[in-house]
Amino acid sequence: MILKVCGITNPGDAQAAIDAGANAIGFNFYPRSPRYIAPQSAAAIDTRGARRVGVFVNESPARIAEIARIASLDTAQLHGDESPADYPQGLTIWKAARVASAFTFAPYAGLPVEALLLDGPAGELYGGSGRAFDWSLAAAAGHRIILAGGLDGGNVARAIELAQPWGVDACSRIESAPGVKDRAKMSAYLRAAMEAYATQNL
Repeated sequence: MILKVCGITNPGDAQAAIDAGANAIGFNFYPRSPRYIAPQSAAAIDTRGARRVGVFVNESPARIAEIARIASLDTAQLHGDESPADYPQGLTIWKAARVASAFTFAPYAGLPVEALLLDGPAGELYGGSGRAFDWSLAAAAGHRIILAGGLDGGNVARAIELAQPWGVDACSRIESAPGVKDRAKMSAYLRAAMEAYATQNL
């Protein structure tokens, strides 16, 4: 299972996340994001064996590969309009899908990705809105699922129960400010997720 904390911008938050049970750390390389981190700054953050995930929006494969090399990424999480032709080589791919009204999984069928990351509706934003969606929709995905969008310690167990996802991902709901994690909220989210996975035997 993937227990991810996204939008990490500093070593202290990364260490606290891993100490609390996170096994995937997300760095946002979308320049318009309030959680943006420069590749060199991400490279300096020790994630102690946790999966290093880079978040990108409509970035070129060459630029993703360059950032992946600098920041020692394992996975590219793609939130834009990328097609398989745009996927970088040498990284596992998580393709993000924003689940809003009239959403369908048809455009994501057969994609060569490790997982689909289902995020909440966010208007013109690319993630980080803190808005949830109907988690039961994940049952129709046809892909391995990572659940995101509005998750925190108060609802992640219910989300896992309904969606049975491979992983969960939280960001804005466990922050005190954009890019600054609230240690108590982060710990509560990870603790509740681990307990839910143990209960569900996933």
